[in-house]
Amino acid sequence: MRLRTGLLAATLLASPWAVQAQPVTGVYFGAGAGVNFLQETDVNLRGGAAGFLGANGVNPSGTAEFDVGFAGVLAVGYGFGNGFRIEAEGNFRTNDVDKLSGYRGFGPLQSSGTVRSYGAMANTYYDFHLGWPVVPYVGVGAGYVWNEYDDVRATAANGGNVRIDGSDGQFAYQGIAGLAFPIDAVPGLAITAEYRFLGTLQSDVDAHIRLGSTTVARGKAEVDSYNHSALLGLRYALYTPPPPAPPMEATPAPAAAPQVARTYLVFFDWDRADLTDRARQIIAEAAQNSARVQTTRIEVAGHADRSGSPQYNQRLSQRRADAVAAELGRLGVARSAMVIQAFGESRPLVPTADGVREPQNRRVEIVLR
Repeated sequence: MRLRTGLLAATLLASPWAVQAQPVTGVYFGAGAGVNFLQETDVNLRGGAAGFLGANGVNPSGTAEFDVGFAGVLAVGYGFGNGFRIEAEGNFRTNDVDKLSGYRGFGPLQSSGTVRSYGAMANTYYDFHLGWPVVPYVGVGAGYVWNEYDDVRATAANGGNVRIDGSDGQFAYQGIAGLAFPIDAVPGLAITAEYRFLGTLQSDVDAHIRLGSTTVARGKAEVDSYNHSALLGLRYALYTPPPPAPPMEATPAPAAAPQVARTYLVFFDWDRADLTDRARQIIAEAAQNSARVQTTRIEVAGHADRSGSPQYNQRLSQRRADAVAAELGRLGVARSAMVIQAFGESRPLVPTADGVREPQNRRVEIVLR
């Protein structure tokens, strides 16, 4: 039963998707495109345009509805190797006007025009590495978006029309939820599928009242911009962490060399390299025994669990080994008698999936030979 369990764990850890599901580390690029749904908005006129309509018995309030449109994004980001990412994004959206209604007193209206938006956002993401072949993620962003109304008109039968034509930039905010599907054949590449909500503060766009081709009044139109986008995209990370090394098999000592080695395990708190009181007791015991027995070599090997990037864990295990070696030196063990090594997360005492905090893997092994 134990053999089967071990083979199953080794197979899962060696599978292509397990490697790709590691946290994004370093610079990456992303792009996405899909459909955009622009919410219905009130289009309320102000200024001279509203005054002219009011004086002629027309209500200056209208409503715009939109056809399904297009959304696209381009991004460059940086992953910290622990699930968190930051990103700079440029985006574009466009929707044709389906109906511009209201303005009671104007009579039946014909609608036309297009609404576009252009923006730049700063986003923060968190990827949920759950050991699945797909990585869910969520994000939030803030930035600046220009809402452009391109010749949006409500035209009455007598030729009079309300024309909204102009742009206005406003603070923007968004929420993001998505899934990343790593591509086994191309390390670092993933397909993304996501939903985005993008909203801005209310915009004021230039508005005109025209009779035929003559502009008779000018003003502003107050409009909202709330977008719901469904996007498919690609994300490519320039750096892909190497797969974790499999646990090394223990090699039995030859029968002709009955050398006895004594091993002492010093454990550490998560993401720490400082020595606890219990750790100092164990190191002191090892130092005392190294003087009592005939020791030819003292091996000091640092290790880390798999919560974090391989590069960070390599450095952390080195700091742990250096801390133990310094304490041995303080207790009288010659530095020249020590062999100090760091193995990062490559030699776990307890094999785990990537990202798991395992206390027994956060250790330094002192071996007296």
